[in-house]
Amino acid sequence: MTTREVEHEITIAAPAPDVYRLLADVTNWPRIFPPTIHVDQVESDGSQERIRIWATANGQPKNWTSRRELDPEGLRITFRQEVTAPPVAAMGGTWIIEPQSGGPASSRVRLLHDYRAVGDDPHDLLWIDEAVDRNSRSELAALKENVERVHATDEVTFSFEDTVHIAGSAKDAYDFIDQAGLWPERLPHVKTVTLTEDTPGLQTLTMDTRAKDGSVHTTTSHRVTFPHHRIAYKQTTLPALMTLHTGLWTFTDTDNGTTATSQHTVTLNTDNITRILGPQATTHDARTYVHTALSTNSLATLNHAKDHAEKKS
Repeated sequence: MTTREVEHEITIAAPAPDVYRLLADVTNWPRIFPPTIHVDQVESDGSQERIRIWATANGQPKNWTSRRELDPEGLRITFRQEVTAPPVAAMGGTWIIEPQSGGPASSRVRLLHDYRAVGDDPHDLLWIDEAVDRNSRSELAALKENVERVHATDEVTFSFEDTVHIAGSAKDAYDFIDQAGLWPERLPHVKTVTLTEDTPGLQTLTMDTRAKDGSVHTTTSHRVTFPHHRIAYKQTTLPALMTLHTGLWTFTDTDNGTTATSQHTVTLNTDNITRILGPQATTHDARTYVHTALSTNSLATLNHAKDHAEKKS
């Protein structure tokens, strides 16, 4: 069997322990790394953890389970895929963060991979080569940008949520959000939808939605479903005012029915604020505009899910 070993590296203007902490906390990954859709920590006992990752590889959504060993003293994180996704037969590697001597705080980050293809297929091995190279370059560049611009990123990244209470079951409310292919018939602000689910529980959703001003926006999201309580998503085609949009729909049974919540995390595209909102527009104006637009659509969707679930109960 052919085992390929590759290495990518980048220099980051930040102390090595700061870089390590960002990599060690997997909840950061959908925000930091463009290919990552969602990550769940399955189990953890301190230095060892199992994580399940949903991410794109060469643009195709995939998911796998990995074991990680965290070494905060050595500033290393080793990983090995436990359950792989074809055409990958085996995949592992190491993040190595090395302090750089001299001058301002600086770190060298090395990302090592070793992998094999199913059946040792040369075409599949080439596909993996391309996916690893593309994702490694993307992840390292995004890590560098996130660490070096942490203060600016904090200013333009924000999270919020909207909640409704439903006198009905979590399953019926969940089904309404899960069955997004029916949204053009069910939601006034949704014009068209294309929903595919080639892998059960991993959806790709492209839709045209109408804003309050009448404009139509096209977005594409990858969604990870956890029946009947959670749907996580990440937009890959975004409106002009955002460089990041991740979200989570949650449905929680209560004594009186269901609590349904839509949570958003957004990073503004500051380059487009004045072009979209006018020459005097500020970051605060853009935050308000995006928050209002997303909340309006989320609450409309949640209230239609509420009506759907309550009619079923």
